[in-house]
Amino acid sequence: MKKILLLIGFGITFLSCSNDDDKNNQKGNSSTCDFKTLVSSSQYKNAPSDQLEINSLEINDDCLKIEFRSGGCDGDTWEVKLIDSEGVLESYPPQRNLRLSLKNEELCDAYITKEVTFDISNLQVDGDKVKLNITNSDKDILYEY
Repeated sequence: MKKILLLIGFGITFLSCSNDDDKNNQKGNSSTCDFKTLVSSSQYKNAPSDQLEINSLEINDDCLKIEFRSGGCDGDTWEVKLIDSEGVLESYPPQRNLRLSLKNEELCDAYITKEVTFDISNLQVDGDKVKLNITNSDKDILYEY
């Protein structure tokens, strides 16, 4: 009887596992990141730039967590992108310029705070660290890898 229960438990465990590779490839290389960081000079210049205020930045492994706020109803329709300018500034440590892009078409008076994470592993340069400057805020952060 114990062997049957053990086999049933193993079968349930095996069947409950799923392959999230497709989801992770769309959203980032880690299940803890919400989105990938885009590297595009044209999008850096031309992506939507609706009003937002960045409250905080934090790096955990290869994920950059950004807490920001903007006006709206509930923020559910917001389109957010983190975009790198494609350039690397020669300094020590090297620096990259990024912009948090927000497309916000909500017409409400509430002030909504959101937290999103971006996979920043594609921003690594030679060496073991790079300073990330968020150009539409007064914030920067050192990414060590």
